[in-house]
Amino acid sequence: MDRYTGTLASLGSRPLPQWYDDAKFGIFIHWGLFSIPAFAPRLGSISDAFKKDYDRAVAMTPYTEWYANAIKVPGTPSAQFHAEQYGGRPYGDFREAFAAGLKSWDPDSWAEAFANAGAKYVVLVTKHHDGFCLWPSGVENRHEQGWTTERDIVGELARAVRAQGLRFGVYYSGGIDWTFNREPLRTFADFIGSMPGGDYPAYAMAQTRELIERYEPSVLWNDISWPTGFDDMLGLFADYYNAVPEGVVNDRWVHVRLSSKLLRLKPARRLLDFFAKRYIAKHPEAVEGVLPQEIPHSDFRTPEYRRFPTVQAKKWEATRGMSHSFGFNRNDGEEDYQAADTLIADFIDGVAKGGNLLLNIGPRGEDAAIPEPQLARLKAFGDWLRVNGTAIYGTGPGGAPGETAAAVTDEELEVRFTRRAGVVNILILGRPTGESLRLRNVALAGEAALLSDGSPVQLRAEEDDLVLQFRHPLEGGFAPVVAVTEGRV
Repeated sequence: MDRYTGTLASLGSRPLPQWYDDAKFGIFIHWGLFSIPAFAPRLGSISDAFKKDYDRAVAMTPYTEWYANAIKVPGTPSAQFHAEQYGGRPYGDFREAFAAGLKSWDPDSWAEAFANAGAKYVVLVTKHHDGFCLWPSGVENRHEQGWTTERDIVGELARAVRAQGLRFGVYYSGGIDWTFNREPLRTFADFIGSMPGGDYPAYAMAQTRELIERYEPSVLWNDISWPTGFDDMLGLFADYYNAVPEGVVNDRWVHVRLSSKLLRLKPARRLLDFFAKRYIAKHPEAVEGVLPQEIPHSDFRTPEYRRFPTVQAKKWEATRGMSHSFGFNRNDGEEDYQAADTLIADFIDGVAKGGNLLLNIGPRGEDAAIPEPQLARLKAFGDWLRVNGTAIYGTGPGGAPGETAAAVTDEELEVRFTRRAGVVNILILGRPTGESLRLRNVALAGEAALLSDGSPVQLRAEEDDLVLQFRHPLEGGFAPVVAVTEGRV
């Protein structure tokens, strides 16, 4: 007998699976036909695109995975690049080059790299907005024949990832599919109003159920929105939980409603754009990254290229690329990638506030290889987590909901805290040197040790501050951790 039914009461009775809360670090993979041209304008972040060129923002984002739309908007850098490099050929022609690149693909080496990086789960983009499927789906797309790979990329990667002891999840673009709605998208309202109707809801539902049945993913990560009604969506959640008892679903499942149907009409979109453009012009600081709206049921929230400032009561997962794009951008140089120290510091900050990090890689299309700058950052994560992982995996946030779980040292270095089983971890977000550190306005007592070598650390209260006295001088390693066992001196 099925345990869950398609009601909010039933779904809400289900606790968050412990593995997901404990995992902290996952790998996202954006890889597909868009990885062949691997091009997007360079205006900065996705937020910058909306601030600088709202009327063409969707076609001007740094996300290379949106290339199929961008080349349909005349005059954009992507359209110009496509005309010059490919003579304006149909986007579907990239299938041949992508299939050729698959001959070099080694899913086992990918999985090994993810495991060595310290990741505990992997989420593969199985179908992005271009509608192209990375598995031989048995669900017919009547608008684009044969719009799948012959090779079962999803299945092969799932096997390789699980062989490394990692969980496997799937991403599906439920809210947008450009083979069902071919209208060029320029503005915010165009984008959110482009959810296809007609035969698309049944198609999306059938494919998602196919992914669940074939691959039993531990994460069901939908994007943008969901094209069916509310009850059908809840029924899908219940069936998924019954099929995959430890599965989790994200928060990007805003179901079809009257407002989404109205936004299929151009006058409604232009009205929304009028107000959105004015708001962004007056409040540019408020438009940083993406924060999906809260919905009646989800297991975790998914801020994109942004983090929460305080500890959250609900589980969350920050998601971002290593550069401004998720898909591989051939124009990205080392200077375009976020420094490894910064990525790790943001990761620590998120964990201290109750979050996970889903860090994206964008493999190349022509040879199915992970670019070296991305591999270098994965290695940096692995090197740090091998030493300090006990302060991350299986921990809880360093404070109560609404708190910052943060402090500052006398050297103006940021500090974060995590907790587990009577141990408080002090994580120093920088490269401190010297024999001592003063933490402002921190009170903590217990037996302390430096995780990197196990050497004892003396804790000394001085007025409202806590002084950490090390047995030997710190030598500038990034983000050293002091573990304090409370109640033991």
